[in-house]
Amino acid sequence: MKSLMNIGKWFKPHTSRYIDYTIIGDQDLKERQSKLVTVITPVFNAEKYLRKTIDSVVHQSLGTDKIEYILVDDGSTDSSRDILLDYSARFDHIIVVFMKKNSGTPGRPRNIGIELASSKYITFLDADDWLEPTGIESLASILEETGDFYAVGKTVRVKEKGMSIIGEHESCKERRSVCPFTIPHIFHHLGPVGRMVKTEVLKSNQIFFPEMKFAEDKQFFMEVLAHCPSISTTTKPVYFVNRSDNQKSRLSNQTNIMQKTNCNLKVINHMMSKNLDSNKQKMMLNRLYEFDSISRFFTTPHFQRTKLKRVYYHKLNQVLKTSKKLDYEVSEEFLQPMNKVVYQLFREKKYRDLENLYDWDRKEKVKEVSIQDGLPYISFNRDIHIRVPMHAVFKEGHLSHNTYQLQFHVFGDYLDCVTDVLIRDTKNGLNEVTLPVVVDRGGNGIVEIDLLLLGHLPPSTYSIFLRYRDYLKFNIRTSIDEKERHLLQNRQFTFFRTVFSNVGLKIERLQG
Repeated sequence: MKSLMNIGKWFKPHTSRYIDYTIIGDQDLKERQSKLVTVITPVFNAEKYLRKTIDSVVHQSLGTDKIEYILVDDGSTDSSRDILLDYSARFDHIIVVFMKKNSGTPGRPRNIGIELASSKYITFLDADDWLEPTGIESLASILEETGDFYAVGKTVRVKEKGMSIIGEHESCKERRSVCPFTIPHIFHHLGPVGRMVKTEVLKSNQIFFPEMKFAEDKQFFMEVLAHCPSISTTTKPVYFVNRSDNQKSRLSNQTNIMQKTNCNLKVINHMMSKNLDSNKQKMMLNRLYEFDSISRFFTTPHFQRTKLKRVYYHKLNQVLKTSKKLDYEVSEEFLQPMNKVVYQLFREKKYRDLENLYDWDRKEKVKEVSIQDGLPYISFNRDIHIRVPMHAVFKEGHLSHNTYQLQFHVFGDYLDCVTDVLIRDTKNGLNEVTLPVVVDRGGNGIVEIDLLLLGHLPPSTYSIFLRYRDYLKFNIRTSIDEKERHLLQNRQFTFFRTVFSNVGLKIERLQG
């Protein structure tokens, strides 16, 4: 390994909560304070993707003269340290921190980065992910324009089988200077990805990551949002989450559901201690009670396999006991009808019904929907009826003059909130088209799909969704197995019934 003294000059922060690290860098404090954005990356045995991660920052459109890049190595034992020394020697804006031993949590290296950050804004990047080339500039320009303390853009999950959009509520539309609590589900995606925060918010309010293996990002960003009177969102892609090989090295993947739940309990108690406004607290705790303790808890593969399901029930009971401190019934805030049913079965100790319900939900891919008083339901065991928020049924489709006219009927609670049709590539969520849609008071809907407008989409299979309340979406169910084909400019457009009995679209490029 190269001598550290030959890499750059040493410097230390004025004050620090930590004494177990060494810093390598080539810039004085005044020069660092001229930067606009600090990128913070915790590193632990990340040699496989680390160069790609760092390169995605080095090649940002904002320019290295405006970026301070702090990478904190958490005691790596592979070649990560050599890679960091190489980059710090070649790029003046890169600052490397070497911790003396592994902390066991991504919280500590991120906190060290926050303490050392000297620029106006902070954004986070994990050591196996990467940024869109214009990602930092997109968020920084919004914050500069609005004066907001927080901005978030589109995050893309990358797997071997393709790319999908996650946390869509945060990137479904352009918003400027809105109250974060006006965005539904704002607390349902709280990883440190695709977002930028004004450094002042963190330092003036002493907001740091709790040093836990799991849930540290939930608590951190709940506190951040609680201190942000207004935020902005953008549809522009910013961040790519790498799940191409399941990333077994990630701490969150090494933490079992019981350990995760113990961490969630700590977050619940912490947020309760904050004495926040009632509506704010309800939104935050809903994430922890409904999403983490119901939706994620019983859908783990281990729950499906284990014969010791009583351990799960005991742990969930521990979680729900904390809700007795509240002055409202937590299930009244649940957003998904399925979760309300599960909660009630658990309260009534109908554990066998609960287990059978999840088993049925997992195996029954195409569930029969019945309409009662104009509202859609799915039924389990005849006596358990679960509301479906929105449901659409195909009526007919016609091809004429390069336009496919799709007619359907919509049932549900939000007929007047259906805004558009989304046509999205099933393998790459960045390939999409939105089209206006008309749904009358009776639920009759129609959309005109101009095939010429789809000309830029690559050959692939596409899902067709109706979208409501900004980002929530549902398919159009069909029982008709016939295919509608149309040839246009050496491309074939086929509307068909998918394996899940929904209307789908396949685009193929013809030879010759």
